[in-house]
Amino acid sequence: MRILRLILARLVASAFTLVLVSVVVVVGVQGLPGDAAARILGREAPAAARARLREELNLDGPLVGRYLHWAGGAVRGDFGTSFASRLPVAGFLGPRLLHTLALSALALLFYVPLSILPALVQARRPDGPLDRAITVVTVLILSAPEFLSATLLLFAFAVIWPLFPPMVQLTAGMGWGAYLHMLLLPAATLGLLLATYGVRLLRESLIDIHRADFVRMAEFKGLSDRRVLWRHVLPNALIPWMNATALNIAFMIGGVVVVEKVFAFPGFGSALVDALQLRDLPVITAGVMVAAAIFILVNLLADIGALLASPRLRTLG
Repeated sequence: MRILRLILARLVASAFTLVLVSVVVVVGVQGLPGDAAARILGREAPAAARARLREELNLDGPLVGRYLHWAGGAVRGDFGTSFASRLPVAGFLGPRLLHTLALSALALLFYVPLSILPALVQARRPDGPLDRAITVVTVLILSAPEFLSATLLLFAFAVIWPLFPPMVQLTAGMGWGAYLHMLLLPAATLGLLLATYGVRLLRESLIDIHRADFVRMAEFKGLSDRRVLWRHVLPNALIPWMNATALNIAFMIGGVVVVEKVFAFPGFGSALVDALQLRDLPVITAGVMVAAAIFILVNLLADIGALLASPRLRTLG
């Protein structure tokens, strides 16, 4: 029952956070300076036409009224109409979000082993040859700009060894095999770039936990190294790694613009950047809220995973 109360408390806190974020985002975006109607119709449009459009788009009302109007529509799944394309925001962003979710899920399949296995190798022999070699590789990847690493991988596996297409071209009728083939190289690139952070964090966490008193006590009791690792060290060391992974997942959804641009991927992040350039307020609001909701959700799942993985957190909670 205690674990259920802790999970329920986190659910309530997450819901309250999402509502608070929606207020900040909607009021902040709606309160941006500039005339959105003039941006849509052009500066030369008659003042009467701009006034009618502002009234149609509910741009002249007070911010509180605009927030309540947006919130009422969002509850029904109606996020308004895009200023630029004049299409429903949900229909415009939905396919791009699905593409980015598919890319992120595939990247996560690369991220998990690429961040856990090297850290286990490093923690087994700290400051050994393998530890130093893996450290050099991760530092090199971390030091290089993301667009450079993505471009080098694109050049290597799409030009020198043409195993993958240089541009992601997604069509409505393509099969799952072709779809996954299109996503494989950008997903592997994204997973590799994010795994470098996870490797370094998990390595340090594994080494610190292995020196803890409760681990030494388990070793004194005669438990094998493998059992100590899998039962005591790794579950506790994974807790900060889970929190970092939650941030990485949230980054995959809204912050993969560099990878999307390099591979010409029609994803959620690039759509949001284009909306910011066009000052497309409904798309900006919906996009930021979706990214915030995913960020809150993955952090909630990370907290629940940490509670389930560590009895000590359940006791402290």
